[in-house]
Amino acid sequence: MKNLLVIITITFFSSFAEAQQAVWTKLNTEPYPGKQDDISFINENQGWYVNGLGSIYKTLNGGQTWEKLVEMKGSFFRTIAFLNEQVGFVGTVGTDYFPNVTDTIPLYGTSDGGKTWNPVPYSGPYVKGLCAMDIVREQFINHGQIDFKTHIYAVGRVGSPANLMVSHDAGKTWTSRAMDSDAQMLFDIKMFDKNTGIACAASDADITKSNALILRTEDGGETWFKVYQSNRPFETTWKVSFPTADVGYVTIQSYNPDPIIKQQRIAKSTDGGRTWKELNLVEDSGAREFGVGFLNENHGFVGTVNSGFETLDGGLTWTPVDLGRACNKIRIYEGNERQFGFAIGVDVLKLEWR
Repeated sequence: MKNLLVIITITFFSSFAEAQQAVWTKLNTEPYPGKQDDISFINENQGWYVNGLGSIYKTLNGGQTWEKLVEMKGSFFRTIAFLNEQVGFVGTVGTDYFPNVTDTIPLYGTSDGGKTWNPVPYSGPYVKGLCAMDIVREQFINHGQIDFKTHIYAVGRVGSPANLMVSHDAGKTWTSRAMDSDAQMLFDIKMFDKNTGIACAASDADITKSNALILRTEDGGETWFKVYQSNRPFETTWKVSFPTADVGYVTIQSYNPDPIIKQQRIAKSTDGGRTWKELNLVEDSGAREFGVGFLNENHGFVGTVNSGFETLDGGLTWTPVDLGRACNKIRIYEGNERQFGFAIGVDVLKLEWR
């Protein structure tokens, strides 16, 4: 009887967990007139987000309330990443793309949790702007103890030029590299380890000639090679999500002004980013794609100009889901008990299980 009771109990809780649904809930944040671009959390409670008014916000209670830390007039903050409670970095999109942007410094750093920010020095070619950052923690043995080296990679920008910034010492020193021979725009980066990763790109600075482009590196960003390129003009890639080491997704943006061109697509890899195939998202000329985030290899979300879409079968079919307008970045994290996530666009949203 005891064994039967244990089996029934386990079955009940297993079924209950499977029955829970991932629901996105809008958080109470300061209104913003357009698309906000990035959000970063170090645990389920503490996180930061940025926007194009040069503002940085912080929460200590999982997004219930937010404190504005800084507002730097003339800066357009595009990407943010924190290593721990104190150390973080924020990238700017740079000048000559959006109006009223005067800040020419591509990267700022903080060592006090975001209260103060200072320009980050780097060696190498001038970086006009950044759009994304990724962090890799490499395990190693340090004097007989397990320790980690922290590598940070940053790419940009929308509208060109294409540049890469890299730090191999947790942001203490940085180097830059021009990537205009590989791509003309860079939007996102995902590094699987310190050497291997992919970058979301565009083939031409002129959107009328541009194809969506995905690049791969196997030497830490020293060299890149093409692993996917669309055959249609007016296209770029945008954001990337790899829920497993093998399976990943990239959003493809279409700026084709012809209303007859309605099909929106994503790219999917099942071999760790070595090869890609296109999948249809929705037939809607107005559904320009932005962010992408997957909970596992089958269950994920894509944000678009007007709202979003959800798939439960690895991108074969999609259903509408409310992600707010212009959901640009979806971040999924592994928590102590279950996954948690946040998304940002015009609104900031939190992933909840119900």
